[in-house]
Amino acid sequence: MKKLNNLSQENFLKLFFAFISLCFVVAAPFLSDADQMFTGVWKIITSTCKISTNYFALGGYAATFLNMGLVGLLCTALCCLPGSKPNQVTTLGVLLTIGFASWGINPLNMIPTVLGVCLYAAVKKEKLGAVSNAMLYSTGIAPLISDLLLRYPNVEAVGFNWLGLGLAVLVGLIIGFFLPAGLAHAPNIHKGYDHYSAAVPIGMTAFFLRTVLYNVMLGWKIGDLGNLSTMGALDTTAMPAANIFCCVVFVLCIVFALLMGCKPKDYWNLMKDTGHGVCFSSKYGYAPFLMNVGVFGLMIVAYFNLAGAIDGRNVWTGMTFGIVFCMLSTCNSGSHPGNVWPIMAGYMITSFLFGWIATLFGVENYSLTIGSQSILIGLCYANGMSPVSGKYGFGYGILAGGLHYLLVSAVPDMHGGFCLYNGGFTAALICLMFVPQLEKFCKTKDERRLAKAVK
Repeated sequence: MKKLNNLSQENFLKLFFAFISLCFVVAAPFLSDADQMFTGVWKIITSTCKISTNYFALGGYAATFLNMGLVGLLCTALCCLPGSKPNQVTTLGVLLTIGFASWGINPLNMIPTVLGVCLYAAVKKEKLGAVSNAMLYSTGIAPLISDLLLRYPNVEAVGFNWLGLGLAVLVGLIIGFFLPAGLAHAPNIHKGYDHYSAAVPIGMTAFFLRTVLYNVMLGWKIGDLGNLSTMGALDTTAMPAANIFCCVVFVLCIVFALLMGCKPKDYWNLMKDTGHGVCFSSKYGYAPFLMNVGVFGLMIVAYFNLAGAIDGRNVWTGMTFGIVFCMLSTCNSGSHPGNVWPIMAGYMITSFLFGWIATLFGVENYSLTIGSQSILIGLCYANGMSPVSGKYGFGYGILAGGLHYLLVSAVPDMHGGFCLYNGGFTAALICLMFVPQLEKFCKTKDERRLAKAVK
């Protein structure tokens, strides 16, 4: 097992992506509705999927797992293209896309934008592998592709048709062609304090296209685009299935890390990192990175179960199951339990605070509780601001998490539910407002430590 440490980072990460993807494929036939697995996948592919679409309710558990595995294998294949050099940015893109495959992405609706990035590579005469990261992130607008393919310009889905196919391909090509330029400039907006940089160009693109294609061309208002809330209630059988699968996968990562030689001090060194502009697998090694995948993953699962217990509800749906892996996507680019717990605490504290304020105004059945789907999903992307707590301290992380909580549920109205990076876009907005104030009025942990030492 220690021989894995001798692999190049590119090959190790490809192996890691394949392992995660195959876990879903292997698990799918063992779920209770495995006999409907293939028909369920077909239903997922042939349905519109604006956020938030619960694939567990739409296609079933086995179908959702298989869809996630197939999408993951496609992502792994993109990482194997000539010239591709997987790194922390790739890790984020692959795990995000796998997570989205439980509530917005399928093997069909990711193709048009990927082809658009291929067109960009052809025009710029670049190797396809050199833009594989852009291919991964282009899928963040997959719900729009499905909507154009299966419904537009109708109110209800009409299925596959030539007009829809042409629109989906054309729009996908345009998005994919121009996205790489946007991705290159996105980090400048938040100075590296939001891991979900792709959310900025994807979010703005979704906002623009929703306005042009629906508001301007059809005269539709936001309310005409349909309900953006979670689709379908989920029975409690999802809870053990989600918990068992996640725990098995994350425990395996911890076991592999130990067999590869990870020592407590190795992971402790990683845990002390601010998480700002870092690649854990290259800076600390593969074993500590795998340990972070396991420990961070178990922490996310524990939080979701705690939030559900506090609210007295079953929180596990297709979205929350996928969000575990979306949130885990930053495990190689800066997030770890040490700098993420303040974000989680900020969400929980703000939820209790505003729930209490709502009761003072006579509001009954406050909807934005800590265990509600929109808040649990929003937390995933608030996690992207972990460098704020890592660099400035846990108090600022709590504040950043609270600010994200206040804004995240309103952002879907901007893009009509067509951007899967909804919370990442929210995090970018928070950083745009918050980071300049931090830099102007606050000192980093290192600056405070140095000032204290001088005294």
